Amino acid sequence: MTTDQLYAELNYVSHSRANRLKYANLILSQRELIPDLLDILFMVDDLISCRAAWVLEFMCGQKLESIIPHLDQFTEHVHNVHLDSAVRPVAKICEYLSKAYYSKTTNSLQDVLTHTHQERIIEVCFDWLINDGKIAPKAYAMNALYLFGKDFDWIHPELAILLERDFQMQSSGFKARARHILNKIRQV
Repeated sequence: MTTDQLYAELNYVSHSRANRLKYANLILSQRELIPDLLDILFMVDDLISCRAAWVLEFMCGQKLESIIPHLDQFTEHVHNVHLDSAVRPVAKICEYLSKAYYSKTTNSLQDVLTHTHQERIIEVCFDWLINDGKIAPKAYAMNALYLFGKDFDWIHPELAILLERDFQMQSSGFKARARHILNKIRQV
């Protein structure tokens, strides 16, 4: 399948869980398509990029290790994603990466997620928290930042300041997640 064929196929991706899973499994069965999927994802002004993000999220949810050979490309361009429908799944992938990296169960991601990858993810997560946007990416970013704060000493104080500053002006969903993260930071 060529990039153009994959692009055309992404037109059929819908919000349905079963549909996104079907396309994620298609990509997992033809891993040579992952770079093309990422190229489409990073066509950030194209609405099809959102569908690529949905598929990538489900692919990573199924088999996170499949993104390992593409971490450089993913982390180099993740900050360019701006459409709300693409930001949420990309933020979820960043949370997946942080959870896997800090998992007590040994996994291959722990050996390959470099300091540079982490810094890029941290930067974009702070951007999602600071900018006006939907709650879901902010919630995923909070969790990822909390985890990366285990190795980057400066993150927890900065994250706490941000969460406390924005607390009163945010939605109840933001407040609930922020309260949870703030409690975890205070316990460290």
